[in-house]
Amino acid sequence: MSVLDQIVAPPVPARRRLLWPWLLLGGLVCALYAPVLTRLVNQWWTDPNYGHGFLVPLLSGFVVWRTRSEWERLPLRPRWSGAMLMLAALALLAAGTLAAELFLSRVSLLVLLAGMVVFFAGWRFLRAWSFPFGFLFFMIPLPAIIYYQITFPLQLIASRVAGLGLDLLQVPALREGNLIVLPNYTLAVAEACSGIRSLLSLLALAVAYGYLAESRVWKRIALAVAMVPIAIFTNALRIVGTGVMTYAFGPRWAEGFFHAFSGWLMFLVAFALMLAVHRVLRFRRRPWEGTA
Repeated sequence: MSVLDQIVAPPVPARRRLLWPWLLLGGLVCALYAPVLTRLVNQWWTDPNYGHGFLVPLLSGFVVWRTRSEWERLPLRPRWSGAMLMLAALALLAAGTLAAELFLSRVSLLVLLAGMVVFFAGWRFLRAWSFPFGFLFFMIPLPAIIYYQITFPLQLIASRVAGLGLDLLQVPALREGNLIVLPNYTLAVAEACSGIRSLLSLLALAVAYGYLAESRVWKRIALAVAMVPIAIFTNALRIVGTGVMTYAFGPRWAEGFFHAFSGWLMFLVAFALMLAVHRVLRFRRRPWEGTA
């Protein structure tokens, strides 16, 4: 047994061995990252694009608890390489603070947590908790440069698909970029209507659902990939519905309560479509069923 093993892995039950360092370092981490965590939670609260951030750590904790029968049997093998990860995390935090780059500062928290796991428990524990750790990335807002690179194409795709939908329904509409001009109103497919909000939330939902409800990795990946066109389709469907109702009943259908309600409705439609895709993926022809 190494010196590190003797320090952090005394011969007591595994759960007790893991408890004291987490309590001690947990307080230190909260104190060190208090400004980062405060701004992160504030963005979850004020930015509708990342409202799902409140649920991400809760779900990660639930997965750790749900799989406790697997990782509790693992031997504790602390590694000094975890200290290197923690130093790298502190370097990221310093760089992010000096450069006023929130993304780096926030990612450094996850790197620090990973380093703590390796330092006190070993690489096997980090592998056992790979999904909960990876899922935590969904709580971190995208860097602005990436966010806007995704948002503008989504605006154009949503407006183009919505324009085609309105043409099929014979609703007179003229599309100019991200604007859809109706006889009595002009719908602007703005940044908030690009679908990025539902895409981020639905992608996190698909990844979590796939992990909890499906054992095969390729099906989990398929569910996550399928959620991208589903999110785009439901967002375009929302714009088409708004256009139809606005043309028929007036501009009030494009604003206020009706606009917000259509967003929640399309979220439920997207969730139902995800369940349908999962059902298709799980479909198997029974051995006794013949072919037509």
